[in-house]
Amino acid sequence: MKSRFIPNHYKVALLAGVGAALCISGLALLGTIQNAIWLMAPFGATMVILFGLPASPLAQPRNIILGHLLTATVGLAVASLMEVTPWSLGLAVGLAVMLMLLTRTTHPPAGANPLLIMLDGQDWAFLFTPVALGAVCIVAFGYLYHRHISGQAYPERWC
Repeated sequence: MKSRFIPNHYKVALLAGVGAALCISGLALLGTIQNAIWLMAPFGATMVILFGLPASPLAQPRNIILGHLLTATVGLAVASLMEVTPWSLGLAVGLAVMLMLLTRTTHPPAGANPLLIMLDGQDWAFLFTPVALGAVCIVAFGYLYHRHISGQAYPERWC
């Protein structure tokens, strides 16, 4: 049913913005409470897909969680095996894209993870927090938000 006061595309945009703001704020708050890193820049781009396009294959839990985990693992592995150079950065991103496509876990924001990890000098603990825990929290929040607030079906599929 259409609202008499707000056109549907404005309502969808407003709800997407509120969902993204609440999710990122929640992760930031967890980081403050635990004095730990719970945020990374690629999560901002994940918000666009999860809250703006929840029916997209790229927004599904498998893609968000495994996409971030695979690409972060690639970045950490490449950084562990070789010096950070323009070539190793390219290699890491290329391998990450290839792995996401081969495993059908494509999530474009995750393509930035190797760059972030390698340029910032992160260690393997980064894979747990913020990557794994953050991605799982994002999916859980997205599920609850879409089911109880936005009214959009999410997820389309879990696996």
